[in-house]
Amino acid sequence: MTDEAQETPAKTRETDQMGGFAKGLAVIEAFGRGRSSLTIADVARIANLDRATARRCLLTLVNTGYASSDGRQFELTPRILRLGHTFLTASLPRLIQPTLDQLADNVQESCSASVLDGNEVVYIARAARHRLMGVGLHSGSRLPAYCTSMGRALLASLPSDQCRALLLSSERPALTNRTVTDVDELMQELAKVRETGYALIDQEVEIGSRSIAVPVRNITGRTVAAINIGAHATRATMERIMQDYLPNLIKAQQTLGEILP
Repeated sequence: MTDEAQETPAKTRETDQMGGFAKGLAVIEAFGRGRSSLTIADVARIANLDRATARRCLLTLVNTGYASSDGRQFELTPRILRLGHTFLTASLPRLIQPTLDQLADNVQESCSASVLDGNEVVYIARAARHRLMGVGLHSGSRLPAYCTSMGRALLASLPSDQCRALLLSSERPALTNRTVTDVDELMQELAKVRETGYALIDQEVEIGSRSIAVPVRNITGRTVAAINIGAHATRATMERIMQDYLPNLIKAQQTLGEILP
């Protein structure tokens, strides 16, 4: 038996546990099931804690940016989603990859999946078919959201004011002479994405490269990722993109929408 095995008993000893950490998690869970705004007394009651402990936990969440307060009521902030981001990015690739592989086989082009992290997209899965395009892209690769098809598909799923704020806070260099960088023009492009359900990029990231992406929603209808097909412009004519790529993308989108938690 290894030392590591010896130090991992079937039932964790009480001395090996962090009571304060467990209480903090209980406070976070107290905000579930529609309870978006709670007082210290509410949290103490729901989490089965004394008021002093509940208060310390809530103030710690406020100080670290995971909660906000008006002095009486407490609410979790969007930063709390970071706690689930690691789980999502770990489980999504495993669930998405088979569908992504099938999509790449159907269209014989490289396909990718990504999630939004701030003003960038992070690749979480990829099925490469043509090595000349997207060289160096792999799980973990990052690209700006404003000028990529998956980035625009994901940005379009956000509320307009949040989307504009992200664009304003982003550096938006013109990667080619086709790159849209103006915030108002980008907001117009995102409005088109919301209307049509897909984002089409024509050589804005790299001359000779076109891509089309759709958002991926889970079984509850929440956007959790985006998938795309990328190809050289000589193969990816606009006619082929609309008649071949898009229907296959939508089919993959529907498949994933039935299996993603």
